Amino acid sequence: MRRLIIVLLSLLAVSVSLSAQDQNEVEEALTATSIDQAGRDTTLYSNMYLDTVKISRKLILNDYTLFGVQGGVSFNRMSFNPTQKQETVMNMPYVSVSFTRYYKMFGLYPYFGFSIGLSYGQEGYKFKEDKETGKVFTVDGASSVRYDVVELPFLMAGHVDTHNLKFMANIGIYAGYRLGIERFGTSVTDDLRYSFADHDLRWDYGLQGGGGIGIVLDPIEIHFNGIVRYSWGEIYEPDYASKYYYRYAYPFDIMVTAGIYFQLTKRTGRTTRSLKLEAREIVNSERAAK
Repeated sequence: MRRLIIVLLSLLAVSVSLSAQDQNEVEEALTATSIDQAGRDTTLYSNMYLDTVKISRKLILNDYTLFGVQGGVSFNRMSFNPTQKQETVMNMPYVSVSFTRYYKMFGLYPYFGFSIGLSYGQEGYKFKEDKETGKVFTVDGASSVRYDVVELPFLMAGHVDTHNLKFMANIGIYAGYRLGIERFGTSVTDDLRYSFADHDLRWDYGLQGGGGIGIVLDPIEIHFNGIVRYSWGEIYEPDYASKYYYRYAYPFDIMVTAGIYFQLTKRTGRTTRSLKLEAREIVNSERAAK
């Protein structure tokens, strides 16, 4: 038993000695530390030492620009006052092109940006049958209406990036114009089916926001978004039916989209601007050292 303990202790001592020797050999593989005239560390490292160094990638984002196109479907309703029974209507297509600029706030926080674009989609509504009376409410004889709308959104954009994913949120305002109309119902007259009445309002504006997730394959990004749009612009003059009894109707829409975006400038890594700044710092430090 005593011999076994002695053997085990000997093996342990040899193992510790060899480990310390290997570590000393790696550390001694460094060349002599040297500092140049500009104060930079110019120490050289051997391949043996570099093989022992563990490197983790750190994501450093640049200020960068995206241009892309997205498409999808819209789910349309109206906010009526007085309230009317209605159902959500799905319309398509919804298409949009946008220009997005991401930047660091105060040069430190790379989570912000803005987006401007041009989109084409729909607004509309469809009244439901009143189960008590069996009747369907109509506006100008129509139980359902669809508008074709073009819009210009301006949004503040927030994002959080990983190496291959992007999480996005945005909110802002938009201005739009109702290009066309189609009314549905048995009581719609032919002159109004595809035409705006004098009391219909065509300019649109309101609040827009949403969020989504993106797959990043530099320099291409694939985005999946949900967009909520609430209009502050009525679809008709509130008092057109009665000067004493006002009626209001504001579009409320949800869009689900997928899109492809192209990075016009580098998302990560050194840019021409950063290289120029680095070169300027080197020149200034060398001048100061002289």
